[in-house]
Amino acid sequence: MSQSTIRPINIDMPEESLADLGSRLAATRWPSIELVADRSQGVQLATMQALTRYWATEHDWRACEKRLNALPQFMTEIDGVDIHFIHVKSRHENALPLIMTHGWPGSVIELLETVDPLTDPTANGGRAEDAFDLVLPSLPGYGLSGEPAELGWDSGRTARAWAELMHRLGYTRYVAQGGDVGALVTDLMGRQAVEGLVGYHLNLLTAVLAIGDHLPKESEQERAAAEAVATFKQDGFGYFLEMATRPQTIGYALLDSPVALAAWLLDHDTDSYYKISRAFVDGEPVGGLTRDTILDNITLYWLTGTAASAARSYWEDGRALAAALASGQPPPAVTVPVGFTTFPGEIWKSPRSWVEAVYPDLAYFNEVDRGGHFAAWEEPELFATEIRAAFRPLR
Repeated sequence: MSQSTIRPINIDMPEESLADLGSRLAATRWPSIELVADRSQGVQLATMQALTRYWATEHDWRACEKRLNALPQFMTEIDGVDIHFIHVKSRHENALPLIMTHGWPGSVIELLETVDPLTDPTANGGRAEDAFDLVLPSLPGYGLSGEPAELGWDSGRTARAWAELMHRLGYTRYVAQGGDVGALVTDLMGRQAVEGLVGYHLNLLTAVLAIGDHLPKESEQERAAAEAVATFKQDGFGYFLEMATRPQTIGYALLDSPVALAAWLLDHDTDSYYKISRAFVDGEPVGGLTRDTILDNITLYWLTGTAASAARSYWEDGRALAAALASGQPPPAVTVPVGFTTFPGEIWKSPRSWVEAVYPDLAYFNEVDRGGHFAAWEEPELFATEIRAAFRPLR
């Protein structure tokens, strides 16, 4: 088999793995209840107990497999790592190829609801000329992709792998989109000026972590964003710091206890945490963040045993960022159009001035009225509308 072979795959996890998950959930040892009324000590006991009860008695992993297997899924080896991806071609002619990258603690699960509106816009209130051919890869070491067995798989290397993937699929002109880790990968594709990329769209301004101190803080919006970044660094940064410095240490808990894994994946940002908590505790999901899709994502990490390798990607990116900052060199300029959408529940709500400080020739900007960090997951229709609008001029 040649290295560039693309092979179709079907997901069918062993029954004994699901039985093992059930016994581990039943044998959970619980900590005592937190001593505060909010999430300031971490994921709350009531949330975890409600989630575990549902996971053990009602969640159906086979339904998730069926949903994934209904889409064309493939595996291809790039730079020594097996890369899993979903590839849905539009029925409309001249569809624009789009590669979308998930983040942590997500997976391709967070993007599934956008497949239909993006590939078949006419069935979803859009126009045929807004159609995309969609490529959804799993990040190396996440979910169904293989684990890197050597150092050096930071987001820059993933960006090059994605360019190779699009080349293998025969796309010579395409666009890209990303949030969270996916935003970093997508931005690096732009800064590396990979062949074929003609524009990209982001919904998280990752540059803030490197240059936040130099961004304007004059307007009320700018000050609110700066305050949100400060709060994140002071009070919401635990998972980030642990994975960027000691991914192996947390990996033992994540691979051994499904409840530890679920709590770790839930403890990401305040907005999405409370939305997820309400879905389990009050039975009130927000948008696509339903009990089943949340557990589909967690179960995918569990069954593939990839929580430690996913954590290591933060260690790689932490070192790559430190080296870039130490060099004193500015990052390469972006020469393709960039679009950006600010969602109100994001960790920091980036004002236009901040986005323009990073992308002086910003081609598209919009601030929408709902959605948070997992925008594509939570508000797939609104997200798809934004993607169509951002890339319309590039068709």
